[in-house]
Amino acid sequence: MTTDCCDVLIVGSGLAGLMLALELADHCKVVVLTKRGRMSGNTMHAQGGIAVAWDDEDRWQDHVRDTLVAGAGLCRREVVERVVGEARERVQQLIDLGVHFDRRPDHPDEYDLHREGGHGRRRVMHAKDATGAEIMRALVAQVDAHHNIEVRERWMAVDVITERWLRRRQGGLPPARDRALGVYALELDSGAVHPIAARVVALCAGGAGKVYLYTSNPDEASGDGMAMAWRCGARIANMEFVQFHPTCLYNPKARTFLISEALRGEGGILRLADGEAFMERYDERRELAPRDIVARAIDSELKRTGDDCVFLDMTHLSRAEIEDRFPSIHQTCLDYGVDMAVDPIPVVPAAHYFCGGAMVDLQGETNVENLFAVGETSCTGLHGANRLASNSLLEATYFAHHAAGTIRERLPDLPPAEVLPEWETGHARDPDEQVVISQLWDEIRRFMWNYVGIVRTTRRLERARKRIELVQDEIRTYYWDVKLTGDLVELRNLADVAQLVIESALRRLESRGLHYTLDHPEPDDRFLHDTVLKKRY
Repeated sequence: MTTDCCDVLIVGSGLAGLMLALELADHCKVVVLTKRGRMSGNTMHAQGGIAVAWDDEDRWQDHVRDTLVAGAGLCRREVVERVVGEARERVQQLIDLGVHFDRRPDHPDEYDLHREGGHGRRRVMHAKDATGAEIMRALVAQVDAHHNIEVRERWMAVDVITERWLRRRQGGLPPARDRALGVYALELDSGAVHPIAARVVALCAGGAGKVYLYTSNPDEASGDGMAMAWRCGARIANMEFVQFHPTCLYNPKARTFLISEALRGEGGILRLADGEAFMERYDERRELAPRDIVARAIDSELKRTGDDCVFLDMTHLSRAEIEDRFPSIHQTCLDYGVDMAVDPIPVVPAAHYFCGGAMVDLQGETNVENLFAVGETSCTGLHGANRLASNSLLEATYFAHHAAGTIRERLPDLPPAEVLPEWETGHARDPDEQVVISQLWDEIRRFMWNYVGIVRTTRRLERARKRIELVQDEIRTYYWDVKLTGDLVELRNLADVAQLVIESALRRLESRGLHYTLDHPEPDDRFLHDTVLKKRY
């Protein structure tokens, strides 16, 4: 029986997880699990910034309007108004923690603000084109200095342990309402699986871009938090709304690299191979239309022309302006032979962000008591059918703050962490066929890209459903026959996420926001509601 326990266990070490840990650490013992290192995850790769009506001439009500328009009718207005209305406080909190946002060269007492697609004004605070890295630098320094936060690197959560699961295992009756008791976690270096008991569990494990063949996400974005939430009985909502970032660097030798939306905000023009600018044919806002519109426009042009990519033209800016505003992007492009001061950048859409996830309330709690989800793992109602650019970091800070407040209030009344049973390996053998994992991983990502991508049809979705059912059967058999590895746990999670996306997409018989199907190309007011899935036991 386990003796490894803490007050709050946080899965994930991005902005959501570290902010939550810092807000709780003065009140309780916090353990953070990260399957790679402190400076890994999606936050590290965030380029654009964090949206906030900071300028005195901007109004938070206008930010609300832009968010609602982008969300295509599915945002929860109360959530949008609360998050956006509190944005200045949450950004100030980041500044107080040591985050350095760029200031205007001509007015050093004022912050430099970018404009991105879907925003009516400049309201994106940033640190050059590496905002996420700057945020992580500041937060990691604060976390490392706090004695009440233990960060376990190369530890990977496998499953959430709930009271219902434990009582059934013990032969008792399940409770009327389930609650989280801890997790089983895989220590990647040793291969051992440990139970960790906790009074509260928070899933801050990021997104699931790796379920698609082409993605802007890092390798660790395998949907772990979403899949664990689903398996333990949490409601999952709106998984059909997968945001494909319109502009990722196209290069056969490069892993997909994001080309920030801020470039289009600074006047970048999308062109075909012959130099023609095409966005005006799709939307009067042209390059500054929301991401779903721009991504579909590019996808449509690529299918029409048969070209491999389109081009983002930034040559209207001087070399000095490019090197000052976008140093990381400029250098990466140079590394692949593109000088964006004189050459247009070859770009293609790639899977970028999940608007769906574990359904939570205004405090970030799921329907499983004491199980919270913060950041991209969650579905809060802020994004609706399409996330407005640079609202994701804002969402993470807001819900980390309010989840922490709820947890702090609740902890004094919660019982001590339960004693949990050890992981049972049974007759599992060492995995001897890594090809099984790589084959299934590749298959999932390819049929998700081809059948459940930017433009969908019912026939393609039904093909994907049949494939994922067969793949999951293979994974289940393999999973229980061999000892756990990180690759196997990620494969299982990717398959669960793929199933959730496919099932959600099949239920939405309309086109709205990020979900576009040729069989139902118009929005239908009968579907002005969340797509909610819950696992049956």
